[in-house]
Amino acid sequence: MSEHRRKPPQPQGGGRAAARRGQSGSSSGRRAAPRGATESPSDSYGSGSYGLGPYGAEGEERQSGGRADARRAAQRSTGGRRRETEGGARRGGPSGPNGRGRGRAAGPPPKKRFIDYPRAGKYGAARWMPSWRQVTGLFIGFVGSLVAVAGIGYALVGVPDVAKAANAQNNVYYWADGSPMVATGGETNRQIIGYEQIPPAMRYAVMSAENKTFETDSGVDPMGIARALFNMAKGGQTQGGSTITQQYVKNARLDDQSQTLTRKFKELFISIKVGTNVDKREIMAGYLNTAYFGRDSYGMQAASRAYFNKDAKDLDASECAFLAAVLKGATYYDPAGNVAVDPVNAKPEANTRRAVERWRWILDEEVKDGRMTAAERAQYKTFPKTQNPRSNTALSGQVGYLVDLAKGYLINNTDKTGITADQLQQGGYSIHTTFDKKKVQALEKAVTKVEKANIKPNERPKTDRYVQFGGASVEPATGAIKAIYGGEDATKHFTNNADTTGAQVGSTFKAYVLAAAMKWGVRDPDLGPTQAQDERTQVSPESIYSGKNKLKIKNYDNTVWKDKDDKEWLQRNDGDESYNAPSFRIDLREAMRVSSNSAYVQLGMDVGLDKVRESATDAGILDSSLASADFPSFSIGTSSPSAIRMAGGYATFAASGKQNTPYSVESVTNRDGVVFEHEKIAKAKQVFTAQVADNVTDVLKTVVDDGTGTAAQLPGREVAGKTGTTDGNKSAWFVGYTPQLSTAISMFRMDDDETKKNREFLEMYGTGGQEKIHGASFPAEIWHDYMEQALKGTQPKDFPTPEPYGEVVDEDPLPSPTPSVTESEEATPTPTPTPTRSEVEIEPSPSPSPSESCGPFQVNCQDTGGTETGGADEGTTDGGVTSSPTPTESDGESNGNANGNGGGNDSGGIFG
Repeated sequence: MSEHRRKPPQPQGGGRAAARRGQSGSSSGRRAAPRGATESPSDSYGSGSYGLGPYGAEGEERQSGGRADARRAAQRSTGGRRRETEGGARRGGPSGPNGRGRGRAAGPPPKKRFIDYPRAGKYGAARWMPSWRQVTGLFIGFVGSLVAVAGIGYALVGVPDVAKAANAQNNVYYWADGSPMVATGGETNRQIIGYEQIPPAMRYAVMSAENKTFETDSGVDPMGIARALFNMAKGGQTQGGSTITQQYVKNARLDDQSQTLTRKFKELFISIKVGTNVDKREIMAGYLNTAYFGRDSYGMQAASRAYFNKDAKDLDASECAFLAAVLKGATYYDPAGNVAVDPVNAKPEANTRRAVERWRWILDEEVKDGRMTAAERAQYKTFPKTQNPRSNTALSGQVGYLVDLAKGYLINNTDKTGITADQLQQGGYSIHTTFDKKKVQALEKAVTKVEKANIKPNERPKTDRYVQFGGASVEPATGAIKAIYGGEDATKHFTNNADTTGAQVGSTFKAYVLAAAMKWGVRDPDLGPTQAQDERTQVSPESIYSGKNKLKIKNYDNTVWKDKDDKEWLQRNDGDESYNAPSFRIDLREAMRVSSNSAYVQLGMDVGLDKVRESATDAGILDSSLASADFPSFSIGTSSPSAIRMAGGYATFAASGKQNTPYSVESVTNRDGVVFEHEKIAKAKQVFTAQVADNVTDVLKTVVDDGTGTAAQLPGREVAGKTGTTDGNKSAWFVGYTPQLSTAISMFRMDDDETKKNREFLEMYGTGGQEKIHGASFPAEIWHDYMEQALKGTQPKDFPTPEPYGEVVDEDPLPSPTPSVTESEEATPTPTPTPTRSEVEIEPSPSPSPSESCGPFQVNCQDTGGTETGGADEGTTDGGVTSSPTPTESDGESNGNANGNGGGNDSGGIFG
């Protein structure tokens, strides 16, 4: 094809059309665009220069050059237009011919980054996906960092010195006046012995029980450490290392016992270093010289003396297996118990059972591990006998009970005190208690006086053996425990009778029934259960009830109460006495004065036993110490709170309804300053109005002024209180108070062998030469003698004058129908109660027909038939305990626990 007929390439920009537009613009007098401005090949055709035609020589030359330029321009225009289109699309702007001018021109390529992240040239999720090179580099860097940190940590830590670890400090306990009471713990109960003095049987027992591969392992259990770190990181239960080496490192580092990740890492590096550089024999000796075995004993030599009163080198394989069992946690494996730390699970009988089981298991494991022959194992069938836990004469008398109480208070309230059992064992604390030395001595003297004058176990072994007393004195204004009597001697009798006994409180519980009736009110018998709960009548102490013996008890709605066996309930009074015959009408004040059971049992049913229970806990009684509220007798004391809690509960009435939780420690200091101050957490709660509390006090004053508690009268002082005697005569109480001090005294009989299971309370008929023990006898006498001395030198105070309160229920007398049977015909005699039931059931006499039933307030109506009960018998609770978690198997972190044997279920006031 001839050149002059060849068509030049047409650019995408519209070449010819653009040229025509340019020519048209020129011919119309408009100024032409500069050459190249349109990026079109039309610019090569001589815009505005028409001297030569397109077919002249010069014209051909220009045309040829213009074609090449047009091709290059077209390529540039296409690439630029694509970039403009993409840029506009990403920005959401226009694309195409009308929008290409809005895109950014391509700039220079971006500089290469050292770390290409987010990744350049990638879009969407791909920009955030690291390359394999990045992943590999990150992993290598992480591993390298760990190696570097491990190397630095390994280089910085040192091997622990056993001699330095032995320098634990004493804890010093102070009386309320600031004078020293006793120093406990510290280096005096630790003695380092050499490896040669450790019996092989002890080494074998520990390895079989705790670390079977000790002789061959590296000293570190990676899985155990990882598990502990994971649990701590997520805020779970802390755990310790599981190897003997790790435990030795932990025990030796007394300067740092915090439960932190930093400490765990330090111990890991130290354990690695110890396992690498220290001989296994030295590690074993170090562990057994620093481990805590309970009873304030650090190291097996001190433990051998504490449990068996012999040197460690003289222990046999059975005794060694026992000490290895105690390493699991002395709180739960010391046969003497440790209720100061755990009042529910650390009782002597429970601890003995656990210790025996683990002792047997360790001996069997030694046989399996080849460390003992079957013939040797067969020699050890009897659990080794241990001595009493308080050989320290400084803890004799009441001091041991006081120390246990203070320990329990600090440990059971770690969230408030900031002091753990491990920290307390390490020592260095000055513990300022609430205990008044003169009051403690006065209470002990009062008990001893009555006991020596009346209790003759040698003369009357059948009635006077195993007699025990307990007592506690609480300040109403603060809740401070001023004195306790825990038993004859803390080095001989290990259970703190002030803090836990299991002895039912009997009629002293009636004060809480009256408080419930005044606070909540009785329910209307004509209303349904739901409406009756909301519409109540708050009663006056002058309200009328029946004092009739063997009264048939009814529900609030006038239906006869029946138990699960469809038996009715006939409530008996003490001595089978009816009051105010033939009408039997008695007001609540008089019923309290003479301790009429029938009136208060029916009152409890009218109020609702759930409300009675609530009033008791409001006053400060621990709910865990209360018996079942499923039986009418709940209102007359089938529960078994401690003397501390009973004194605290009555102190609430003395303080006009303000409840202060009993406590035993005012403050704790160490070398760094004040660790704990009770006043910063003290908070009184107004649980009863002053009207209710002061009226209860006024009624209880009647008991002391002219009722069953006259033996507690203090000349020149106002006293309120209540006697308590349980069915079967198995316990007797007197609880009373003045405005300044509230005191509870208990008396009971119980086998003193604290390792026995199912210990029973024994009857006290004939005890002390008396036909029957009442709260008005020895307990009231002790209360009087103590309070007389405790308040000596203080100004007498009067109780607040009570304001009239509540409505008088059944104020007007009702007609009295003629009884159809005599009182003696109504029921058969009460059988001897079983010790595991708080209610007593017998076959009832024939019951009257529904038409013969009495009305809700016909107190002079003679009901017949039903189950007789004399009130409180031995209950099923174990006395004032607070729930604690069941001890679980651990890998050694629990080995250190404060030891104190006896007492502690209230711990001077568990917060709750």
